[in-house]
Amino acid sequence: MKRSEARVVFGCASVLLSYPEGNYAEDLIAVADALGRLPKGSVTSRLERTRAWLAGMSRMEAAASYVEVFDLRRRRTLHLTYYRHGDTRERGMALAALIEAYRQAGVRVVPNELPDFLPALLELAAQSSTGAALLREHRAAIDTLSIDLASEDSPYAETVSAVGDTLGVPSRADREAVHRYRAQGPPSERVGLEPFAPPEFVAMGPTRR
Repeated sequence: MKRSEARVVFGCASVLLSYPEGNYAEDLIAVADALGRLPKGSVTSRLERTRAWLAGMSRMEAAASYVEVFDLRRRRTLHLTYYRHGDTRERGMALAALIEAYRQAGVRVVPNELPDFLPALLELAAQSSTGAALLREHRAAIDTLSIDLASEDSPYAETVSAVGDTLGVPSRADREAVHRYRAQGPPSERVGLEPFAPPEFVAMGPTRR
């Protein structure tokens, strides 16, 4: 897949995996238009299936479904560093490194949103190669999420799988990590994550939009 096409995929996936806001209907129309410009294939079809499912619901219904799928299941999270680090000190360092990567790419994170939030990383990947590289670093978490969603026939699985397909074939290390995440879950050490980055980063008052 061409880099320009991959960026369209990432941008569409970011919308489809975001909480339905007030302008959600317009966002879905924009996704439909973007998908119409992509080559036909499994990735486009997967994204279209999620889009069509969401378009068949009211915004309130879509919001309720989103909460049920992502917000009520701790091990089915869109925060990718959680799969590797859980609530540990290592996760705090991983989040700080992500904020620095956003900063170097000239992008800020939405206030009160952690930088490992998959829709935010997808939006960054739609804008720069930095985002795609970060997605690859967290490929095992993405694939773990995809498998879990597919196991319950969630239409969101189509979009997460499309992201994985766009990233290419996973490495052996990624496949082993997926097996480990699914077998063991995240580390259980619990520590405070606030502040999760050095004060100079937190003070940025980051915004993604």
